Amino acid sequence: MGKYAMMVPMDNRNAHSGSAADPAAPAAPQPPETTLVPASSTAGTALASAGSPAPSEAIAAIDAVLAGPGRTAEEAAEHPPVLVMHASVGSGHRSAAYAIAEALENAGSQAREEGRADSLEARAEVQVLDILDFGRIVFDGDHTASMFTGWTRPFYDLTWRYTLTGRLLWGGGTIWARIMYPKFVEYVRRVRPAAIVCTHITAANVAVSARMLTGAHFPILCVPTDYEAEGLWPHLHTDLFCVANEYMAETLRPRRVPDERILITGIPASPAFSVAYDKAEARAAFGLPADKQVVLALAGAKLPRPYVHFREALDEILPFMHRLPGMELVIVSGADEGYETRVRREVADYGLTNVKVLGYVNNMAELMEAADVVICKPGGLTVTECLCAHAPMILLGRAYGQEKANVRMLTAAGAAMAATTPRELLSTLQHINRHPASTEAMLINASLLRRPHAADDIAKATFALIRREPPRDAKLRAKHFLHFYWGRKPAHTR
Repeated sequence: MGKYAMMVPMDNRNAHSGSAADPAAPAAPQPPETTLVPASSTAGTALASAGSPAPSEAIAAIDAVLAGPGRTAEEAAEHPPVLVMHASVGSGHRSAAYAIAEALENAGSQAREEGRADSLEARAEVQVLDILDFGRIVFDGDHTASMFTGWTRPFYDLTWRYTLTGRLLWGGGTIWARIMYPKFVEYVRRVRPAAIVCTHITAANVAVSARMLTGAHFPILCVPTDYEAEGLWPHLHTDLFCVANEYMAETLRPRRVPDERILITGIPASPAFSVAYDKAEARAAFGLPADKQVVLALAGAKLPRPYVHFREALDEILPFMHRLPGMELVIVSGADEGYETRVRREVADYGLTNVKVLGYVNNMAELMEAADVVICKPGGLTVTECLCAHAPMILLGRAYGQEKANVRMLTAAGAAMAATTPRELLSTLQHINRHPASTEAMLINASLLRRPHAADDIAKATFALIRREPPRDAKLRAKHFLHFYWGRKPAHTR
């Protein structure tokens, strides 16, 4: 780990499966998640489960920093802190933050190996923070996200698609920090970050607020973790948007984000998903047949409520797996032991010999390599991991908000198939069974979206922006309480 230490056990970062970076056995108890912090740092930059009634270790560590004297300018210059911010709302933003942190750390390790110990990369201290830990009210972001997965989903869809995405746009402002996150402003004053990278709109807006209120000079990078940009990103006060593809860049340009502040990097995923595995060896490792089409269903999740309909669809097609003897269905239940037990019982009751149920899987990347097609929800990080792992996808379920944008992007590119109902899913599986080449076509089309080195590109851009501080554009760092503005006609119809 170089000068970094692994500290503070936390929740699973890849909640739908397991920690993909761990090359351990195919099924194991859920391991703790950890965060990267400098070994010498007193800033406990832990990722915590927001909303715990008792103060978490992360919050306690933050409070310890705020109670201390803070860093001097000389100390911050000697070991520049790079903050990677997310919000614990689901697992995608968290996973992206850790991928970026790993890339930043790897850049430092490489610099030291090359004898550049005095370089910015080698001296930087990477901290991963959950913005929800800084709130006046520390709430459970995962629980809040679950509130928008039932009958409220259509309302969420309308809000996500149409809030500040037309001509009236959001530029940024101090309101976020003044109302809910004054603690983060003080944290910035004491830590003196060299840059902040944000994978969630709340983190991005609070970072912009803190910079405005402190008058500090540091770049802010925004990294949307889906295949479309919602309207609440602080468009006019972001130094660089790192986006998935040209489609998203075209969304930002009418919002008056100049080209020099847009970088097409892809969505950052763990490097484990870009490792090339031998398919035959991967199947042998998981006890899967070599002479069948392997269909992998990712049904495990940290938040079970969004997966209710997904799991119901899988339940309904189980009796029909008798008709697909050339396919092997592998259902990953994750850490949900109750769901795993129920599905195992159903498989036994139906007498199915071509359905395998796995619990928590450590090396999901290798399991994806063993599969011919993956059935999954259209979450931004999930589909990105599949793209990086060269795994064709069937996107299952009715999609709303950002997931609808992801489905539209992937299906329009021919990189995935979509199924809304159990009947559609069964029909899609029958088609793939009859025409195996259709998965090869998806792989070819997915090359348009596949960017396995996104995290490395974001890390390079972060260090480049630090070296260019301060910027020449005074408007980028102007102070506003609420900054709304008028944009041009949107490039895409929502």
